[in-house]
Amino acid sequence: MKLSKRLQQLDDMVLSGYDHIWDCCCDHGFLGGALLMRQAAPNIHFVDIVVELMNELEQKLVRLNSSSKLKPTVQSNWFTHCIDVAKLPLDKYCGKHLVIIAGVGGDLISEFIQSIHHNYPKLNIDFLLCPVHHQFKLRQALISINCSLKNEALIQENQRFYEIIHASNLQQGVDREDKVQQSGQLQPVSAVGTQIWQANTAENINVSQQYLQKILSHYQRIQLDPNANVQHIIDAYQSVDIATH
Repeated sequence: MKLSKRLQQLDDMVLSGYDHIWDCCCDHGFLGGALLMRQAAPNIHFVDIVVELMNELEQKLVRLNSSSKLKPTVQSNWFTHCIDVAKLPLDKYCGKHLVIIAGVGGDLISEFIQSIHHNYPKLNIDFLLCPVHHQFKLRQALISINCSLKNEALIQENQRFYEIIHASNLQQGVDREDKVQQSGQLQPVSAVGTQIWQANTAENINVSQQYLQKILSHYQRIQLDPNANVQHIIDAYQSVDIATH
């Protein structure tokens, strides 16, 4: 099945080097299925808390695995987990983990990643995140657990904008700043994003400008409430400079 633009972007941002990929809030498993088909990692985990979805997905994966046509190309192991994402059993599987969470709000994703970090502060974990809203709150959560940025993207699909954040948990007994400097690639997660504002085509410039204006309008409306205090968020986004190159 052809992936949506959002899921295809997520797929494109999954590079090699992971032992376990966790497709969380996987719904019908389209993204995880694509990763499984291209053998993106030796082990692909499908995670959702909805029992009916997971039962249906497991039956579909069994049929896929038993197909004589597809079996030679599907060599990765797959697992299904009907559990809360906050309770991923990462310590039961050795190696480097990529936890993908998409299709839910940034407030909920924040709770998930903070729980995962609390449970496994020293495991080698990357996060690939695509919230449907509350992006600022999610970025604050990533900053609070000292994650570093590996990559990020901004896409528009069906009149909606999506930020995709690829971050790394570097809490492994190594000083974070030293490790970032040694890698020569990682940088701190920004409260409002960095790479998503670096446009290289007229289309990307237009998407960035529209998205920035939408965010500012959103928080300016919230600020009209006398009990709201989001001026610091407005100031942060007003400082954004859309770079072209």
